[in-house]
Amino acid sequence: MDNANLKQKTKENTMNKLIEFLANSQSYFINLARISILVVMVWIGGLKAYQYEADGIVPFVANSPLMSFLYNKKTPEYNDYKNPEGKTVQKNIDWHKENGTYIFAYGLGTVIIIIGLLTFIGIWHNKIGLLGGVLTFGMSLVTLTFLITTPEVYVPNLGGDFPTPQYGFPYLSGAGRLVIKDVIMMATGLICASDCARKLLAQKK
Repeated sequence: MDNANLKQKTKENTMNKLIEFLANSQSYFINLARISILVVMVWIGGLKAYQYEADGIVPFVANSPLMSFLYNKKTPEYNDYKNPEGKTVQKNIDWHKENGTYIFAYGLGTVIIIIGLLTFIGIWHNKIGLLGGVLTFGMSLVTLTFLITTPEVYVPNLGGDFPTPQYGFPYLSGAGRLVIKDVIMMATGLICASDCARKLLAQKK
């Protein structure tokens, strides 16, 4: 066998081994997805205990028909009391305290962490994991509604030295790009829930 054929055969063997590995490792990858959800949920949920993160979610919550009642102030009043990340202004902090910004963030962060833990526990307990996966899907679905209700998720028309057409839908701002990633979280939650449901059905047979 000449060198060219040997190299081709080696490539084919390597590819076949990779395909076989991927085909036989789905259950491990689903567990990896659970771990990934845990990392994201615990990290993001934990950050809700900090002022800058609690301030940052106000536009999403304040504009949401599903959640705005949890704040004491009406939109768009929050626009006058924004704290840029890394900067704190006392009058803004005071407004957010009156708004219930921080109390809500603590509660939300706790819920997010719990959902992440429930999904992760699905590695060992199918019923708990099923609940966690469904809740992950539901939470992500609610988050994606922000693409409809929150003006800040699209690039605003701020003018400039010359006209630009890159504002409004579909031009996602930084906030919008953050939200759209929940499409992945939504699908991953369903995959984890489906895996637990399949195992529960198998136990009944």
